[in-house]
Amino acid sequence: MLIELDFWPVLAQWPLLLRGAGWTLVLTAIAALLGMTLGIACAWSRVNGPRVLRWGAGAYVELIRNTPFIVQLFFIFFGLPAAGIKLSPFTASVLAMVVNLGAYAAEIIRAGIEATPRGQFEAAQSLALSRMQTFLHVVLPPALKKVWPALVSQITIVMLGSAVCGQISTEELSYAANLIQSRNFRAFEAYILGTLMYLVLAIAVRRLLNWAGPRFVFGR
Repeated sequence: MLIELDFWPVLAQWPLLLRGAGWTLVLTAIAALLGMTLGIACAWSRVNGPRVLRWGAGAYVELIRNTPFIVQLFFIFFGLPAAGIKLSPFTASVLAMVVNLGAYAAEIIRAGIEATPRGQFEAAQSLALSRMQTFLHVVLPPALKKVWPALVSQITIVMLGSAVCGQISTEELSYAANLIQSRNFRAFEAYILGTLMYLVLAIAVRRLLNWAGPRFVFGR
């Protein structure tokens, strides 16, 4: 059976595709910023925090890393309203992505922290720096430098995982592709273009983060 491809009905809906790609990038940017912050806080808690924080951060990391992202998303969007917490599709998507990225980033950053030479801690102590100052200015920058490629990959994975957010009507790229094919029934072409756009976004995000890391996150 020969498939006749016709991309014009899909390309005619290019504003929807661009809008979807834009919202995917917005979701990723917010999730990356907040998720990294959460990951750093959890990594510090697991390495230097009191026992209660270590236990709480460890439980959070294990729970999120051992459950599917789509289940986490559905719990936030469909489950929380039963407790009186109703969120918009966009807010629920952001929260799910932040929670998911935070757990994975915590373990990646913790690995970088634990690889920090003991001499750096001793040097910071000799300068009378507090534990927080030591962590923020002496330990964290080189730790992030060591694990930055892994963090970039994880952020890219979270961006690609945002495709399931269309299941709760978040208007990201997969939602746009699905909407287009429902209008013109060119599912094959719509999802081919959606796949190519995800590929371009993933490459662009990875390159942007690899460029931005040494300049704005951990220094050269």
